[in-house]
Amino acid sequence: MSDEDGARAGVAARLRLMERAPELIGTTLDRVTTAQELAQFLCPGLCDAVAVDLLPDDAPAHRPPPVALLERVAQTGKPDLVDACGPAGDRAGQHADTAWARAPAEGRAATVPTAADGAPPTALRVPLLAHGRVHGALLAVRESERFTDDETAAMAFVARLAAVHLGHAGRHSAVRDTALNLQRALLAEPGRPHPNLELATRYLPAGGGALVGGDWCESVRLHYGRTLLVVGDVMGHGLDAAVDMSAYRSALRYIASTDLPPHRVLRQVDAAVAESDHRRPATCLLVRMDPVRGKASVAAAGHLPPVVFSGDGTARVLPVSVGPPLGTGFGGYELTTHTITPAETLLMFTDGLVERRDEDIDVSLRRLAAHRLPPGAPVEDVLERILGLVDHHRAEDDVALLVARIRPRPGRPGHPAGLA
Repeated sequence: MSDEDGARAGVAARLRLMERAPELIGTTLDRVTTAQELAQFLCPGLCDAVAVDLLPDDAPAHRPPPVALLERVAQTGKPDLVDACGPAGDRAGQHADTAWARAPAEGRAATVPTAADGAPPTALRVPLLAHGRVHGALLAVRESERFTDDETAAMAFVARLAAVHLGHAGRHSAVRDTALNLQRALLAEPGRPHPNLELATRYLPAGGGALVGGDWCESVRLHYGRTLLVVGDVMGHGLDAAVDMSAYRSALRYIASTDLPPHRVLRQVDAAVAESDHRRPATCLLVRMDPVRGKASVAAAGHLPPVVFSGDGTARVLPVSVGPPLGTGFGGYELTTHTITPAETLLMFTDGLVERRDEDIDVSLRRLAAHRLPPGAPVEDVLERILGLVDHHRAEDDVALLVARIRPRPGRPGHPAGLA
């Protein structure tokens, strides 16, 4: 094969490699993963060593970023070749006036000087530049052979491709942070129950690509020492679901303050929301706790029933008459009343706590009810233990969780110690 034929074959091989770049770089919305994919794509295909340095998310976009802020997040190949070029931030400080130090901010590739004496490796520093913003820099190193113009152009292409994905990841992170901050603002702490009731609540957003959901917990003080406990879930995710959750929560607070029984509260909320075309349907579970009489009055709108843990730590699912979700306008909510003692612990939750893909919800409920809890554990400990038992990190949806227990009155015999 002639030198010319060999050169053509090499160019064809690099072109085939570049065709695969969009499939192998930017497979997630995680900045570090994208940097690692870029490094693994180039080495050993085009380079003997590669390092990727990223600027922080909050680096200014309107002016050249300080190169000293670069942080190395990915490296592959022969480490001694990368070491010979020095850490990005340190070398930038030592060579602030050199072309290679200015290159990332100026959006161009430059040859990198080495820290070691003797014959230096051939190295290029390529900015991760897209849409006018520098996200970091790519360091590509070869042991001896210089990069051709075609190879330099190829690395500039994959660097820009990675930068586009880094920009997407940054915007996604910013949107998610905004949504979570809004969720925290909308999801204020539940109201304080009467002193005769112990209460612990938790909201956990789902991981992965979901933003936020419409899950919430609430408690409303009623007359005669009673407290209305609420757990609800607006269908869907995102800012719209969070805003609708706030609307449902406000309506429930207002209607519940009239001291109607739980099933009538649901009827009024359903009728009010059904008149609007802008609200999403929501499931909701109401439990009116009456510690004086030892009663729990329950009504549900398309929601999973509560679970009660007995004094010995065993659990049972309370039978509840479940009506349609709120916002449908169908009504049809009924009340069921159960006896509950200070030795028992009430658990209310949204479906994200137990629901698993490809599993019937009844199986999920039975799995939860099969767990045992230490008798007399504080409600905060019960909440944490439940989250640990069901492995909430695997949850595919947001989770709202409420744990409640009647606080026994002093002097009442027959109740376990440590609950007051």
